[in-house]
Amino acid sequence: MNPANTFDVAIIGGGIVGAACAWEAARSGLRVVVIEPNVIGGGATAAGMGHIVVMDDSEAQFALTNYSQQLWQQLAPELPADVEYEECGTLWVAADEEEMDEVQRKVGFYQTRGVAVEILDEQALATAEPNLRKGLAGALLVPHDGVVYPPCAARYLLEQAQRSGATLRMGLSAAALSNDGVKLNNGEFISAGATVNATGAWASQLTPGIDVQKRKGHLLITDRYPGFVRHQLVELGYLKSAHSISSDSVAFNAQPRKTGQVLIGSSRQYGSDDPKIEAAMLSRMLARAEEYMPGIAALSAIRTWTGFRAATPDKLPLIGKCPGYDRLYLATGHEGLGITTSMGTAKLLVDQWLNRPSQIPVAPYLPDRVNQEAAHA
Repeated sequence: MNPANTFDVAIIGGGIVGAACAWEAARSGLRVVVIEPNVIGGGATAAGMGHIVVMDDSEAQFALTNYSQQLWQQLAPELPADVEYEECGTLWVAADEEEMDEVQRKVGFYQTRGVAVEILDEQALATAEPNLRKGLAGALLVPHDGVVYPPCAARYLLEQAQRSGATLRMGLSAAALSNDGVKLNNGEFISAGATVNATGAWASQLTPGIDVQKRKGHLLITDRYPGFVRHQLVELGYLKSAHSISSDSVAFNAQPRKTGQVLIGSSRQYGSDDPKIEAAMLSRMLARAEEYMPGIAALSAIRTWTGFRAATPDKLPLIGKCPGYDRLYLATGHEGLGITTSMGTAKLLVDQWLNRPSQIPVAPYLPDRVNQEAAHA
């Protein structure tokens, strides 16, 4: 066995999740190698909005997003300027009284779990975001939510991993994964105590049988308009439309960048493997944005793109041992929350390897949870 090709942990994928796992493992004293065929922070990481958000779709989703956001906040003072970390807060915008009822529900959920929130009425919302259309009912402000620029965040985490001794193998891809390690496309074999599939929407190509599907999304970024958007803005209708697990959907989602640009989303599609821009979907997405912010129509767009999120049926990621294997692990299925939950994912994985207690229960995210649920049905 070649000692140079023997590691405690081999991580396949240099996106934000793989980079976070490498950093946590390396600084915990493990010998780590990261395999990335293209660029660090590419794929879904480069395509994402970078919203660091606490979500409340389920207790498990809340636990992971809240824990991960706290880890980002702890790291924030060390992040370089190009990561563009900013606690701009999220405004969940309510279009009508029915959605204001949802604001009240969210307030109760967050407050009982120690998350700071504030209700904005119609007038307060207009003051906070003057470019929103008149007549919106109000909003829920979650002030400690933030944003990052994901590709630079991934690069920083991997640089820190390398400073702690991690090895980066660029330009190579995994051909096959096993309990013993990873066979590369150049014929090399890397032996590892634990191998991690962190390839996002492509994870099922390396570990067939896992239920991870591609979910395509479009984004658009404008020229610089400082102050046009001040908070991360998300329509509360997003909870009804964008989280459908079967149909295509669009929802108003606008993010301020430190550059003064506005990042506009969002769309979600199943069954589309083609990365090209789809004019009809982009038009639907922008029309939805203009319903909430009519002035968006006058802004100059400088770039549009698509990406593929890794989605699971229960909207929770797969974090842990792959069913049927002793030393092959999964870190995928984060859908639109991979940037937020990368930090918590890394902690939960390394906790498993080092047999150390986790800050939150890991059971809801273990890949074998589907088998266990079936057995208890």
